[in-house]
Amino acid sequence: MSEKIIRLPDIGEGIAESEISEWRVAPGDLVVEDDPLVVLLTDKAAVEIPSSLSGKVTWLAAEAGTVLPVGAPLLKIEVAGDDQAGEPDASGEDAEAPQEAPPAPTPPKKPDAAPPASAPGKAPRAASDARPLAAPAVRKRASDLGIDLAGLTGSGPEGRITHADLDHHLAGGPGRRASDEVTETRVIGLRRKIAEQMARAHASIPAITIVEEVDVTELERLRGQMNATRREDQPKLTLLPFLIRAMDLARTVAPQVNAHYDDAQNIVHQFAAAHVGVATQTDKGLLVPVLRHVETRTLWDMATEIARLATGARAGKLSRDELSGSSMTITSLGALGAFASTPIINHPEVAVVGVNRKATRPHWDGTSFVPREMMNLSASFDHRIVDGWDAARFIARMKELLETPALLFATIENESRRFR
Repeated sequence: MSEKIIRLPDIGEGIAESEISEWRVAPGDLVVEDDPLVVLLTDKAAVEIPSSLSGKVTWLAAEAGTVLPVGAPLLKIEVAGDDQAGEPDASGEDAEAPQEAPPAPTPPKKPDAAPPASAPGKAPRAASDARPLAAPAVRKRASDLGIDLAGLTGSGPEGRITHADLDHHLAGGPGRRASDEVTETRVIGLRRKIAEQMARAHASIPAITIVEEVDVTELERLRGQMNATRREDQPKLTLLPFLIRAMDLARTVAPQVNAHYDDAQNIVHQFAAAHVGVATQTDKGLLVPVLRHVETRTLWDMATEIARLATGARAGKLSRDELSGSSMTITSLGALGAFASTPIINHPEVAVVGVNRKATRPHWDGTSFVPREMMNLSASFDHRIVDGWDAARFIARMKELLETPALLFATIENESRRFR
């Protein structure tokens, strides 16, 4: 038997360090070659590292949330013989690493029924006292409110329940016990990366946000007709492919919205291709998979790829390349979206389009009010690169395309001259 070290691998693109996002093994686990060992996080890409050995895990380098440099010892595996790949655990090598991992903390077993804690400095009611202590007026009020006094902890003398205790219980909501419990959660992994990205974007980008109301009645009618006549192998169209098509066409009047700004070098990288990041909510946080070369795709193709990317993001199966390289971003909360929002730009991009909730609203057609399906677009721009005039032209062109959906399919030559 011998002990081998597996080191943190170089996963490419000049990455010098990675964060341990999630361990898939624990000391004492038996693994075989290609079993998943750990999920490493760099930027916004989660990479699952498989085992190159078969044996028993004897040591883990650190807990989840720790950032380690490339090449640092990651874990140790005890293997049979010396013929398997891996680096021997040389004596004295890793002086800083403990010889064995501390046992993982075991959460305490929850009792079947935990009595609420007594208020500080108050004596709890004796367990043998089957009837809660309370004044007749308090009992009557509790009965009128449907409150079971047995579920309350009294703050009065000898644990007596008072009117204040009833008020405290009611403040916690119907059927809920008041609690002063505070839960602490360490911000690690993807959530920490999201926090760092949002803080950097908010601190470094002077943004301008434009909100525009769009009548999507005709667009929704067209979408319904296309879904009703689609082939069996075609996905159901949501609004997203139409909105992304409009973003691609509208950028011709303001090409600078499809760019990255390297503020450290003062260089703007403007792209001919449209690679649109589609913000996707997952159990672990917000990811932005990239729909590449929008300018070459049909609506059906975009719908298929958006569904694939969303499924992969929620399952944690997307590669780093699928989660990076967007040139502009679209974000939507769907039916939960508000009337308007101020989306944060995905640094180093310079534009993001936010989709707000669609609703039927009265619209004046010149002679009367008629019901129309309306939706607001909220778009933020890096004001260092995109002037207000160009931002307004971009959103105005999106509005025109969406309100006259036939234009989404028309070939328009010299689009950039339309607003000059």
